Amino acid sequence: MQSDDFLQRAHDPRDPNPWLALYLDGSTPLPDPVKSAWLHDLASPSRQYLLPFVRPLARLMIILIQILKTILPKRWSASKTLHRLLVWGLKGFVSPEANWLILRHFHLGAQIIEFIERNAPVSVALSPLKPLTIDDLGDELFLKHDLNLFNFVIRLNQQLRAEGKTLAAVQDVDFSMISEPPLALDAMPQRALNFIDLQTAIEIFTPVYQLFLTDNDFWRAANSLQLDETMGVYAATILNTPQHLLLLNNKHPLVPMSTLGAGYRLVLHGLSSEMLHCLLSEMKQAQQAAASAVQADQPAAQPA
Repeated sequence: MQSDDFLQRAHDPRDPNPWLALYLDGSTPLPDPVKSAWLHDLASPSRQYLLPFVRPLARLMIILIQILKTILPKRWSASKTLHRLLVWGLKGFVSPEANWLILRHFHLGAQIIEFIERNAPVSVALSPLKPLTIDDLGDELFLKHDLNLFNFVIRLNQQLRAEGKTLAAVQDVDFSMISEPPLALDAMPQRALNFIDLQTAIEIFTPVYQLFLTDNDFWRAANSLQLDETMGVYAATILNTPQHLLLLNNKHPLVPMSTLGAGYRLVLHGLSSEMLHCLLSEMKQAQQAAASAVQADQPAAQPA
C-alpha cells in the first residue's frame, strides 16, 4: 500500500476509513512513506486476527521463562544463537514494511544519538549501528543497540559532570547527521510467508529474546525503552522546544515497568524515534531554507 492508495480512496461520511483519517492527520510528524508503511502494517490481517491470540500467549511465555530462569545458571545466554533465530524469522515470515521499519530504527537511533552528542557542550565516543540488510542484524545488533543507549547516557553525563557543564539550548544547531537512511522498502523479503506485522512479530520475538539472554540483559533491554523520555528531554533542551515531548509515552525512566508489556512498548519506542527524526529533518530543512534566503538577499560582489 503506497501513499497514493490512501489518497485515492473515496471518503464515505457514513463509513469513514480510520486508516485514511490517520494518514491525513498531520498532528503526528511522520514522512508520508513511513506513515504509509506503518498504517499498511497496522491494517494487515495479521495484526487484526493473529495479534489478539499471540499477545496473551507471548506474555504467558514471559512468565514461564522467568520461572525457568530461576533454575538456569545466572549467566546462561546464547546471544549469537538468538540473533541467528531473529534474522531467520525476519527474513522468512515478517512483512516487508515491518522489516523496513526495523532496519530504519537502527539508523534513526544512531542519528539521534549523534545529534545530541554533536550539540552537547562535551564530546563522547559513539558506536553507531547502521545495518543495510537483515543479515547485518546477526552481529548481535539488537543487544548492541540497547548497550549503546545506556552507554551513551552514562558517558555523556559522566563527561558533563567532569567538566561542570549542562545541556542547554543551542543557537546554531548542527543537523548535519540527520538524513534519510539508505534503505529501500522494495529490497525487503517479499515471499508468500512474509506476512507477519510489526507488532505481532515483536510479541513473538520478545519471549525468545528473554530465553536466550541473561535475566540482566533482558531487564536492561526492556527498561531501555523508558529512556525515550530521557532522549526526548535532551533533544528538547538543545532545541529549546519542550512541546516536542508531547507524544512521548514510554513512562518515567525512574519507574521501571514490568517486562510483560515490553513488546507493546517497543512499538511505541520505534514510533517515538520516527517522529523525533521527522521533526529534526523538518528543522534541518527550515534551517537550510533560511540560510539560502539570507544568501540570496546578499548583494553580489562588485568586480574590482
